[in-house]
Amino acid sequence: MLQISQLDLQLGNKVLFQQASATIYPGHKIGIVGANGCGKSTLFNMIRGELSNDGGEISYPKAWQLAWVKQETPGLDKSALEYVIDGHEKYCKLQNALAKAEQDNNGHEIAQIHHDLETINAYTIPARAGEMLNGLGFDAEAQKRPVKSFSGGWRMRLNLAQALMIDSDCLLLDEPTNHLDLDAVIWLEKWLNRYEGTILLISHDRDFIDNICQGILHVENNSLNSYTGNYSTFETQRAEKLAQQQATFEKQQTEIKHIQSFIDRFKAQATKAKQAQSRVKMLERMEKIAPAHVDSQFHFEFRPATNIPNPIIKMDQVAAGYGDTAILSKIRMNLVPGSRIGLLGRNGAGKSTLIKTLSRDLPPLSGEFEHSKHLRIGYFAQHQLDTLILGQSPADHVQALDNTMTEQMARDYLGGYGFNGDQALDKIDNFSGGEKARLVLALIVFQKPNLLLLDEPTNHLDIEMRQALAIALQGFEGAMILIAHDRHLLKSTCDDLYLVDSGQVAPFDGDLDDYHTWLLDQERLANQNKEEVNDKANSAMAKKDQKRKEAELRKALSPIKKKADKLVLQQEKMTKRLGEIEEAMGDTELYTESRKSDLNQLLSEQASLKSELDDIEMEWFEYEEQMEVMRSEYDESN
Repeated sequence: MLQISQLDLQLGNKVLFQQASATIYPGHKIGIVGANGCGKSTLFNMIRGELSNDGGEISYPKAWQLAWVKQETPGLDKSALEYVIDGHEKYCKLQNALAKAEQDNNGHEIAQIHHDLETINAYTIPARAGEMLNGLGFDAEAQKRPVKSFSGGWRMRLNLAQALMIDSDCLLLDEPTNHLDLDAVIWLEKWLNRYEGTILLISHDRDFIDNICQGILHVENNSLNSYTGNYSTFETQRAEKLAQQQATFEKQQTEIKHIQSFIDRFKAQATKAKQAQSRVKMLERMEKIAPAHVDSQFHFEFRPATNIPNPIIKMDQVAAGYGDTAILSKIRMNLVPGSRIGLLGRNGAGKSTLIKTLSRDLPPLSGEFEHSKHLRIGYFAQHQLDTLILGQSPADHVQALDNTMTEQMARDYLGGYGFNGDQALDKIDNFSGGEKARLVLALIVFQKPNLLLLDEPTNHLDIEMRQALAIALQGFEGAMILIAHDRHLLKSTCDDLYLVDSGQVAPFDGDLDDYHTWLLDQERLANQNKEEVNDKANSAMAKKDQKRKEAELRKALSPIKKKADKLVLQQEKMTKRLGEIEEAMGDTELYTESRKSDLNQLLSEQASLKSELDDIEMEWFEYEEQMEVMRSEYDESN
């Protein structure tokens, strides 16, 4: 297990942790949440050993292999696929050792290395790396491209894939969805749910946390507070806790006032002075319970637009693209006040192309594109952050939009976006991505748009700011088009979904779960089409001969496959039982002294099952390898 005991840390004048403790059990998936700057990423640095704590201890089994996403990606000439495979250190070391053994013509060493490669299922590693890259949006051609040819966001995807490729026991993931689109988020979610190790996940995507984590670690008031269940359960539990805390606080304040009143009335009277003094000591001893501050620091709303025309934009048979290349065609869209559209579609399908055309950054290639003369666009995209002026403060940016606004008025306005105190006057040069994103949103809202075009607005925003944005969007009276990988934002603000696919833009009949199903269907269809193309390439005679050989192969494989299938059934039963044990171990009462024997029994059964499961998996791998060799020989003969 990962044990954090009595942790203390102060960076500069800021205390981040004070006597903080937490226990994370093997195989548990824990979401780490808390306000920006509370120390979540710093905690990861300490777990990795990159930062020393002032007191306390962080410990985990010496045999554990940790994995995390690197923040820097060198501009390498090697391909994306090779870069991801490098994450599997055992595989790479064995490949290098094999090359040296072959160069030295050391037969014994070559045989041993081949055995070691078989032990780690090496022949599947390139395919697994390719599958990861495909899931994260890299097609077959992109996987062959050199690492240095990719932009920063895509390099972060490569780093994520490389981290997932590591044969790890514990994954530390800090905002892994920031540079992903919705399709990649859904794929990553499925992968992490299959991962058998321990996961510590920092994320501001509440649906992502909900669908992966069975526990929450809340960083608050320099402490680590553990909650069972996912993020939605945590919200409920914390609300109840704060309500109780607030009631206790109010009760205590009443008691303090009563005691203080006694002191004030009688401290000057000789007959009562001793009693008054005892009450002074009582107040000093009394533990002060902090009042519950449940309100978010973010609070804003869209100011009513000066004019909301109807329609705002009308598109009929519009083609959109770049130069002479059309990405989308026959677009028909009528944006009216109250239109709230979420755009779905795979990476590269043309969602951003549509947004840029609507924003008039891209002229339509053909068709009718009409917009009202009163059109006021609020456009958020990641490149908008680069339009902020270095050397200026948030207040300078707001005042540039309205020269009648005083500095104090600008500060009051910016307070709703989390720019409190003198931060509204700080130069933006050293602002984080989240702070810049909040400022761009503040400037958009200030200009009273009647059309909002939002392309991944939640990147770098924490949960509280995302919630404030969702609430504000619900009150927006104009038209809105949203691209987001944050499913909670899509579900809470969009009335209609449109699918961008195969050069077309059309209403999507379904919800986000249906979209997930559609993605799976598209993948199956693509695989089916590949098989059909391969089939057509064979002549009728070749097909007949192939069927005969396939029948012979199936007959030869049959007894081995039966044994392998039997082992699979055993694996499923054991895995199910392990899941039941892990669920039982999520009960916090199990770790009390009275339940110690129950805990030891579960731990013993868990260890026995895992050991037996490892043996069965090794036996299954051997059968699979036998069948793979037979299939390879069959392929070579054909």
